[in-house]
Amino acid sequence: MAELKQKVYFDYGATTPVSKEVFLAMQPYFSEKFGNASSIHFIGEEAAEAVQKSREQVAEYLGATFEEIIFTSGATESNNLAIKGVVKKFLEKNPAGKPHVITTKIEHHCVVDSVKSLEKEGLIEATYLGINSNGIVEPEELKFAVKKNTILISVMYVNNEIGTVQPIKEIGRLIKELNEKREQKIIFHTDAVQAVNYFDCEVKNLGVDLLSFSGHKIYGPKGVGVLYIKKGSPIARIQDGGSHEFGLRAGTLNVPGIVGVGEAIKQIQPEKEKNTEFVKKLRDRLIAGILKNVPGSYLNGPKESRSPNNANLRFDNVEGEALLYALSFEGIAVSTASACASKSLKPSHVLIALGLPPEQAHSSVRLTLGKYSTEQEVDYAIEVFPRVIEKLRQVSGNVLQERLGKREERLPEDFGC
Repeated sequence: MAELKQKVYFDYGATTPVSKEVFLAMQPYFSEKFGNASSIHFIGEEAAEAVQKSREQVAEYLGATFEEIIFTSGATESNNLAIKGVVKKFLEKNPAGKPHVITTKIEHHCVVDSVKSLEKEGLIEATYLGINSNGIVEPEELKFAVKKNTILISVMYVNNEIGTVQPIKEIGRLIKELNEKREQKIIFHTDAVQAVNYFDCEVKNLGVDLLSFSGHKIYGPKGVGVLYIKKGSPIARIQDGGSHEFGLRAGTLNVPGIVGVGEAIKQIQPEKEKNTEFVKKLRDRLIAGILKNVPGSYLNGPKESRSPNNANLRFDNVEGEALLYALSFEGIAVSTASACASKSLKPSHVLIALGLPPEQAHSSVRLTLGKYSTEQEVDYAIEVFPRVIEKLRQVSGNVLQERLGKREERLPEDFGC
């Protein structure tokens, strides 16, 4: 690949760079302090103390106790454990029962697919809630979907593609009211992966029983995640092995990664308000500049009620993947959907749920900014987008004209007479 004159990263929703503070905190635990946190000798105890410190750091940020924090390999595992663990625990106590699970059509694939796999096995019945024209789940629709056998509701805090912020606190209050009248309590889970950097994640304020997130979306390392489990919540382990993580998640702990996620979450609170305002200002400048300078361009989802770092845009007569490659050639990194589904040829399930036809979903790209983004990067993108899109539209038009010409050559002379 040729050396790029510019390198602009607008894919913070896929992953973030590890901050200097996090990197330095992790370093000793790769070699100098390499112990297994489960070993009872002094080298193992040194690692265990580091894990405990991180557990307390995460607990403090979430307003939880350290016993309620489980470390995993990432948000995908956390979400699988939350959903499958609750269902498994219910079925252990009610082997003849068939519980009901409610989620939404715009969840991350690891949530939707976890529910679908349980449904396919015949273990549960499921309801997938739609969204309104602003990409928001309606609490009243959720309330209407609740059944006597509903045991779990999973609604993501911030959507990873269009950045819409769901009314988690309102849903939490609704579920609390329902539970006061129910024998079978409903467990409330939220995937907070895209929320932790910018929004209130104190679990008591949200009214959640389970909350999951990943280290690599908060300037921490990849390969480590967190699941908050409210004390007393019915959940079973879903993999066999040792008694790690209070008996809920077997496997040797990723000590450097856990140290990294603890340090990363410690860095958020002191600068949260400043970073949120800074990123939102850049994001708004980017959206305004592109919409002004590119005819036939649109913002997917509402301008308000969305994450301050998210801009999901679509362009008439432009294929999103072609735009992604063209921008990459110009040194601008964006995505077409969730990074976990970026190689799929199917249109985004989130944009389809928003009401876009497949061709418009395919013409969309996601730009997500972060605390290391700059005004210069935003201005460069505003400069590049118009000429790249104009070129792609010219190519698309030429291809269409060529196809029409070949089609006319094949038609009989009296066609249409």
